[in-house]
Amino acid sequence: MKAAAHGNAPSWETSCYGEGPETTPMQLSALGEHMAHCSRQHRRMAALQCGAESLHAFVLGRLVTTAAVVLAVLGGAWLIWH
Repeated sequence: MKAAAHGNAPSWETSCYGEGPETTPMQLSALGEHMAHCSRQHRRMAALQCGAESLHAFVLGRLVTTAAVVLAVLGGAWLIWH
């Protein structure tokens, strides 16, 4: 596997042209830095998405109960303010 520099970002070829698929320590270091950078950028969004999916699964599994609770809360709030 060969890395060619394009600006500051390394780019990896997906073919080894008949050679063994070997990586250099520099390539592994660059890949590790890239993965760390990507995981830092997307950590909050991934956590938010995971929470939304969990909430969606919870609500979907208890659709009738969730609707009844929401209506009860809204009805109670309406009675309090009117």
